[in-house]
Amino acid sequence: MTNLPKSAEIAIIGGGVMGASAAYHLAKRGMKNILLLEKESHFGTGATGRCAGGVRYQFSTEVNVELSLQSLPMIERFKDELGQDVNYHKYGYLLVATTEQEVEEFKYNVAMQNRLGVQTEFLSGDEVRRRLPLMRFDDAIAGTFHQKDGTVDPNSVVMGYISAAQKMGVTALTGVDVIGVAVSGGEVRSVKTNLGEVEARIVLNAAGPWSGLIGAMAGVQIPLTPLRRQMFTTNPLKEVPEDFPFVIDFAKSLYFHREGEGLLIGMSNQNEQPGFDQNVDEDFELVNLEAAIERMPLIEKASRASHWAGLYEVTPDAHPIYGATDVKGFLLCTGFSGHGFMHGPISGKLMSEFIVDGKFSSVDVSMLDLKRFEEGRLIKEYNVV
Repeated sequence: MTNLPKSAEIAIIGGGVMGASAAYHLAKRGMKNILLLEKESHFGTGATGRCAGGVRYQFSTEVNVELSLQSLPMIERFKDELGQDVNYHKYGYLLVATTEQEVEEFKYNVAMQNRLGVQTEFLSGDEVRRRLPLMRFDDAIAGTFHQKDGTVDPNSVVMGYISAAQKMGVTALTGVDVIGVAVSGGEVRSVKTNLGEVEARIVLNAAGPWSGLIGAMAGVQIPLTPLRRQMFTTNPLKEVPEDFPFVIDFAKSLYFHREGEGLLIGMSNQNEQPGFDQNVDEDFELVNLEAAIERMPLIEKASRASHWAGLYEVTPDAHPIYGATDVKGFLLCTGFSGHGFMHGPISGKLMSEFIVDGKFSSVDVSMLDLKRFEEGRLIKEYNVV
């Protein structure tokens, strides 16, 4: 039986990468009586565990590049700092442009990334074709590539943070479903769960796609849309080289990367309806498969090893939401629009700075607050698939 404490200094809702990282970094800063609540039976099995595991420096806004510049080195140091191997494979991301508009965007992005110290390369269409001999990219006009982009195992990152946090005294519980957030006098007072109530004057909503539901319990409206994204893996394909990059066909929002000895392939369904359905849409999987075969004929002879669906929590400007709300003590770390896993390490650290020091210092994310939506300060991210 899960032993729920009667009170906590802070209750963190959501045991994916955001909640786990925040719990660890708060404990590291000396905060006591930290409670982490996860509704599933295991940590990191919500949106984090169902993501493609990609990590990259290539974004189209400075703030997202800055977040990567802080977060990815934390993943590189993860084993040294936390004793957990996270399988960081630096295959590089190769983004492919097939329209003139994308080429212009790519040129701008590479110049901005280079200015910030990210050594992204701009490739011609011929260079794209030369680097991807197994793929059919007759229509590629340009591409961008960064060698330090790649993949990481999401489960290892979450469990690394959870076990390190527990060693520092954090209470981390699974199977606890938050069913209410008590607010009075404009302040958060407690969290109500299926196992009882916990008094807490600080509540961090890190519930990913379910953050909007948690927000509503506290009377806070969060502009989040949960959207299903799905992917499948193939059996081993000996033709695929070990250094095969994470390829994104931008116009089709179709991507490929190595997974074990086979490939992981996914594609965004532009007609996906908002909701919490995490079952695979078999009809759309066929659309994805056909698009994949068109780009990589080798896929035709592959068999499917596994498939699954997960949820993105998408904000109107595809940027996350950090920090305070109109309810005192009710804080947000959510809205990552599909790139939260890679920014989880730094985001947990940023929330620890905000909670302990009252300000974000590692990266200035003060503009990524909840108020920007009503004040019309949206910041568009182009590089989200």
